[in-house]
Amino acid sequence: MKASTLEFLRQRFSGHYQKETIVPPSSLTRREWGFLMFDASGETRMRRHIAFGSSQEVGEYVRSFTPAHIYYSGAYYETPGAPTMDAKHWAGADLIFDLDADHIVRGAYDLMLTRVREETIKLLAMLTDELGFSMDQIEVVFSGGRGYHIHVKDPAVRGWGSAERREMIDYVCGIGIDPGRFLAASSPSPRGWRRRYIAAMSEYLSWLQGLPAEEAMAEIERLDGVSETAAERFLAAAPEMLRKIREGVPVNQNDRVIWPVIRALTSAPDGAFATRLKQGAALADEPVTTDVKRLIRLPSSLHGGSGFRVTRLLPGELADFDPLVDAVVFGEKDILVDCTVKGSMKLLGNTYALEKSSFNVPEALAVFLCCRGMAEISGGG
Repeated sequence: MKASTLEFLRQRFSGHYQKETIVPPSSLTRREWGFLMFDASGETRMRRHIAFGSSQEVGEYVRSFTPAHIYYSGAYYETPGAPTMDAKHWAGADLIFDLDADHIVRGAYDLMLTRVREETIKLLAMLTDELGFSMDQIEVVFSGGRGYHIHVKDPAVRGWGSAERREMIDYVCGIGIDPGRFLAASSPSPRGWRRRYIAAMSEYLSWLQGLPAEEAMAEIERLDGVSETAAERFLAAAPEMLRKIREGVPVNQNDRVIWPVIRALTSAPDGAFATRLKQGAALADEPVTTDVKRLIRLPSSLHGGSGFRVTRLLPGELADFDPLVDAVVFGEKDILVDCTVKGSMKLLGNTYALEKSSFNVPEALAVFLCCRGMAEISGGG
């Protein structure tokens, strides 16, 4: 990044922080803070092990140093400013889920944001309808980049360690599913993962029966440990199994024709059945949830990779939230940039054509392109 581009971004962020108030998290004095600065060297150096005694101190620090990224700990500490993690004396942590579009789908930025919002809505439904958390204890945050964070602030989960959080992320992601729990018992009114698993298996078996015989055989034979003979027997038994699944009748777990294939299907990481099963999961980032000492982006701060506001939302506001309008803080003043990519970008309700050349774009788009390394400020300033 050129010095002029770096200075442009630093000035825009500084101007924003001079006017806007940083909103600190609850239990401010028990949180560790971390900052990434605008660095001409291009090196990523986190300033962390920082603690503040008041929201005024936070504001003064941010206005003085103009960080590119602002983080705080999801954890609570007795001594958050201590220089080592052991010396901080961990005292609990919020339960945090991170949904990043990069882990879900690739494509145009606006389409990625739409897709990750769908996953976030799905996760919210799981947390409230299936796991019993109250909406009053849940905070949704647009990350400012490619996704959302969900913070569960229920005191009942604050003391959970990594193992308990691992169980939670396994549930929402559908990891470690045992088909016997879902198919070998009567299920007239299935709910949760039982409903999702039965729906995925029913859809898969219906699709399988519609394939030409050779393709159906190839689909089953590709599974680990499934022979040609086993595949033939499974396909012959599949119509009756589909009938039982649809009627909620238990599938005999002692059936040596059906169950080896069912378990192989469930264990396979990809393929037609795995794709259907994944559609029922909420594809959150596993390491974030299991890490009890994680730093997370501060709502009300700016994201140094986009210039967008890290935006706190009520769960009910998510469906109508448009990051490319609602999280944009800079204006429409023309800025001359040297763009290095060809394509298009939606922002503030408009679609802008991008060319590998010099041209004027609105300030908000100039900040985004420069933050992403897709443009430089033209003419050295």
